[in-house]
Amino acid sequence: MDIFNQLAKLPVFTINEVEPLTGNLKTAYSLLGRLMKKDSIRKVRKNIYSAVNPVTGQIVATRYQIACAVTDTAYISHHSAFEYYGLANQVFNELYVSSESKFNTFEYDQITYKYIASRMKDGVVEAKNTTGVRITDLERTVIDSIGDYNKIAGIEELLNCLEGIHYLDESKLLKYLAINNTQGLYQKVGYLLQHYQNEMQISDDFISYCKGKIGKSRRYLLNEFNQQNIYNNEWKLMVPEGLFDIAEQGGDEFV
Repeated sequence: MDIFNQLAKLPVFTINEVEPLTGNLKTAYSLLGRLMKKDSIRKVRKNIYSAVNPVTGQIVATRYQIACAVTDTAYISHHSAFEYYGLANQVFNELYVSSESKFNTFEYDQITYKYIASRMKDGVVEAKNTTGVRITDLERTVIDSIGDYNKIAGIEELLNCLEGIHYLDESKLLKYLAINNTQGLYQKVGYLLQHYQNEMQISDDFISYCKGKIGKSRRYLLNEFNQQNIYNNEWKLMVPEGLFDIAEQGGDEFV
C-alpha cells in the first residue's frame, strides 16, 4: 500500500504522521508538496492536512474532525455541539471550538473555526461512530450554552435547541454547575430548565436545589436592557415578556 493510501485512511494528519512513512522530515515535506500539487491532499491550516476524496472532490475530513485537530485538547462545544447532536434549528458557518490552549480563529472552506476558552476538563467525550471528534456531552452543552448564550447563537436559538431535548442527567448538570460555581448561572439554568422540566424529565429536587443557590441578587436573564422585561419573583430574574411564546413562534425580537 502506498503512502497516500495510508494517509487517506486518516481524516486529518500532520507532518508527524507523514515522517515515519517516508523515513525523514525533508522527504515527508517533499511528498506533501507533490501530493498537494496534484490536489490529492489539501492543507487546512498550518500542519493540518486532509486527503481529497476523488469521487466528491472534497477533503475526507468533516468540519468537526478539522476542529478537533486544531490543538491536542480541542473539542466541539456550545451551539456546534447542539448541531452535532441534531438539536440545532440552524446550522451556522461558525464552528465553536473549546481548547485548553489558545489558537487564532481561522477560516477554511467558508467555515470559521472560533476559539472558546475551556472552563473545565469534565464533560468532554469521544463522539460515537466518528473518528477524531471530541465533544461536550449534552448536559455540559446545555450548561455552557446557557452561560454563554449572549456570545453564541442567541437566546432564541438556544431555546429552540432546548426544546428538542428529552432527557438530561441531573447528576451531570449539578457537577458542571458546581464547577462553574456562579449564582447567576444557577438562576438562569433553573429558570430555563423549569420551563422544560417535564420534557427533559427534570425532578423537583433539581429545581429546588438551583433555587437554593441563587442568593439574594436580582439579575437580568438577558443582557439587553432595551426591551420589555417582567420580574420573576421565584427566580429573582428580570425576564423578557413573552420570552417562550416568541421563541416558539420563531420571532426575532431577541436576536
